Amino acid sequence: MIQFKLPALGSDMDEGTLLEWKVGVGDTVKKGQVVAIVDTSKAAVDIESWQEGTVHQLIAEPGQKMPVGTVMATLLEAGEAAPAGVGAGAAAPAPAPPATPAAAPAPRRMISPAARKHAAEKGIDLDRVTGSGPHGAVTLDDVERAAAAAAVTAEPPAAAPGPGKPVDRTADMRRTIAAAMSRSKREIPHYYVAEDIPLAKALAWLQAANAARPMAERLLPAALLLKAVALGLQRYPELNGYWRDGEFQAEQAIHLGVAISLRQGGLIAPALLDAGSKTLTQLMQELTDLVKRTRAASLRSSEMSRATVTVTNLGDQGSQAVFGVITPPQVALVGFGRVAERPWAEDGGLKVLPVVTASLAADHRVSDGHRGALFLRELNDLLQRPEELEK
Repeated sequence: MIQFKLPALGSDMDEGTLLEWKVGVGDTVKKGQVVAIVDTSKAAVDIESWQEGTVHQLIAEPGQKMPVGTVMATLLEAGEAAPAGVGAGAAAPAPAPPATPAAAPAPRRMISPAARKHAAEKGIDLDRVTGSGPHGAVTLDDVERAAAAAAVTAEPPAAAPGPGKPVDRTADMRRTIAAAMSRSKREIPHYYVAEDIPLAKALAWLQAANAARPMAERLLPAALLLKAVALGLQRYPELNGYWRDGEFQAEQAIHLGVAISLRQGGLIAPALLDAGSKTLTQLMQELTDLVKRTRAASLRSSEMSRATVTVTNLGDQGSQAVFGVITPPQVALVGFGRVAERPWAEDGGLKVLPVVTASLAADHRVSDGHRGALFLRELNDLLQRPEELEK
């Protein structure tokens, strides 16, 4: 019998709350299939199964908060019979005598994670919202209509049921980030190196390439930077992997965690999976989709738990440079500051060129400053040959 446990969706996750099961007892589960939705301090996450089998028991109940590693369900492998004395279904106490219709409990309502999140932000009592989705599920549109109606009638939002204050997700996220980063600085001997990289050739190539592309397939500079990082890691594999059980575990696949800021504050760094094997077009499409789903609180567990290195890009509104904190158990973080025009000495002359400062925070238990500096030089070399990044 296979035990399906609550996975750790990043080093900063200690517990999660089951929002919804996407499977029922007797269902066949395939690898990669979404089987549940779990709420963390950062987002509602689709939980995938990495084993195959038939659902035997659903042990965790929607609304239940549990620590990482808790057994949520059990699966039977192909051809496996249920153990003697263990019946299928949800693990629960023996049923009580049948209740009268008036006393029977109401069925649990289905509420999408995005709707639940939006309702909390707007102070909407979900018990008063009529669901328009399948089987009466409450959708984001239902919550928005309820919020609009409340604004028109100027009625104060209904109080959330039960004692205590409403959950402040932003405050919870800040505490979670602080705990993870404090652990990182305590346990990981960081070192930092930086390199200024001229981007005139890369941006000129990008402009010409976009002129020949449909609007929907045009590239942003971020795609070039991510592809350069992925290719650079192939030559410096000691920066791609995890520190676990007192030793470095290198990873063959390159899953780039991308730091994405949230509109309400805080950030999440879900992974672009297998970034080293993707074309620029694929990277751009997947990055756009990842940002959209992150801000809609619709991520998959594989994206939250498999990043082998993190990239943070401050963009046009950022500062000149960023020196980040490594996300354990990863061993490196690559940062890019704002692209800005700066004076640049070249071929005995002085020019004004667009330049970005690339930085690396890395774990001294695995690599040293010399190798880290060579990695940044590799990024520089790759970005001077942007046509080679397209493949």
